[in-house]
Amino acid sequence: MASSATLRLSPSPIFTPSFRTYRPSLSLHSYFPKSLTVKASTSLDYEKTSVADVSMKPNNWQWKFKDTFINIYYEEHEKESTVPTKNILMIPTISDVSTVEEWRSVAKDIVQRVGKVNWRATIVDWPGLGYSDRPKLDYNADVMEKFLVDFMNEPNSPVSCLDNDLVVFGGGHAATLTVRAAKKGLVQPTGIAAVAPTWAGPLPIVFGRDSKMESRYGLLRGTLRAPAVGWMMYNVLVSNENAIQSQYKSHVYANPENVTADIIESRYALTKRDGARYVPAAFLTGLLDPLKSREEFVELFGGFEGRIPVLVVSTLGAPKRSKAEMEALREAKGVSKFVEIPGALLPQEEYPILVAEELYRFLHENFEPKA
Repeated sequence: MASSATLRLSPSPIFTPSFRTYRPSLSLHSYFPKSLTVKASTSLDYEKTSVADVSMKPNNWQWKFKDTFINIYYEEHEKESTVPTKNILMIPTISDVSTVEEWRSVAKDIVQRVGKVNWRATIVDWPGLGYSDRPKLDYNADVMEKFLVDFMNEPNSPVSCLDNDLVVFGGGHAATLTVRAAKKGLVQPTGIAAVAPTWAGPLPIVFGRDSKMESRYGLLRGTLRAPAVGWMMYNVLVSNENAIQSQYKSHVYANPENVTADIIESRYALTKRDGARYVPAAFLTGLLDPLKSREEFVELFGGFEGRIPVLVVSTLGAPKRSKAEMEALREAKGVSKFVEIPGALLPQEEYPILVAEELYRFLHENFEPKA
C-alpha cells in the first residue's frame, strides 16, 4: 500500500518559496542555479457512537538534550469514562508553521466518541516548533528521532507509562520518523497511522543531493541561522503573511477557499517566536530528512509486515511529487491499509472530520473488542 509525498518545495505547511515574492538580492537563485486499498468514505460502516464532553489540558514537559533543558508543549485530550482506556500520540507535520493545532479537531472527534474503548489523545509539539522552546541546536533527523524516542520512553514523560498500548498518528516527516524509530526498536507503538507521509525536504526533493547542491544548502542554512541577516532572510522567505497564505493556497490545502485569515494569522505568529528560524533552516535544506530515497521509504515500511497494523492516509490533491511518494506505498509490504481522502499536505487540518473517520475506523478495526 502506498502513498507518497514529494514536496514541491515543501512537504507540509512547509515553506515552498514562490520566487515571485522574493527580492532578487535574497532570491534562492543565488543559492541554487500487499495491503488492502480502499477509498475513504465519509461515514463508518458500523453504527456511529454517541459523543461525550472532552477536556483539553495544556502542559509542558522538560526534555533534556545533552546539557540543554527544553520546554516541550503538549496537550492531553480526554473524557471521563468507565470503559478501558487506550492512548493515542498525535505528532504534527514538520514545517516552519508546525503546531499541535493541526490535530486538535481530529483529537476531539475521536476522543468524544463513546464506544467499547475510551480513547485518550496526547498531541505534542516538536522541539524548535509550535509552542515548544526553540533553542539554537544543530537540528537534524537524529535529533528529532531522539526527541521522539525520549518522549515515548522517559519515565517522566506524559505517555511513557501507558502499558504499551500507544497508537501513534503522525503527519508528513513525523510519520516517517516514527516508523524509522519503531523499525530500529527504539519505540514500540501498537499501531501507526501515517497521514500524508513525506521523507524529503523542500530543496533536496527539487534540486537533488549532489555535492555541489549540498554545499549550497549549507550556505543557505548558515545564512538563515546567522544573527542579523538570518532574520532578514527568514522574514523575506517565510515569516510574512503573504508567503504563508501563498503556501497554504498553492499546496498545503487542496481548496484555497479553506484558507482563512485566522489560520494565516495564527501561523504567522508562530514564525515570530524566538528561535523560529532554526528548525526551518534545517528542514528546508534536508537535514531533517530521515531517508535518502524512495526505495528506502518503501523498504522502511516493509519492516512492519506481520508486526503491527500500519495505515497510510494519502491525499487526492497532494502536489505531484508528494503524491508520487505516497503512491509508492500503495502496494508496499508492511502497510496493512491504504486510503485516499480529499486534501493536500495537511488533511488533518483541512478535512479533520474525514481524517478522524478513517483513523477511528483504523482504531475500531484493530484495537477494539470484537464481541
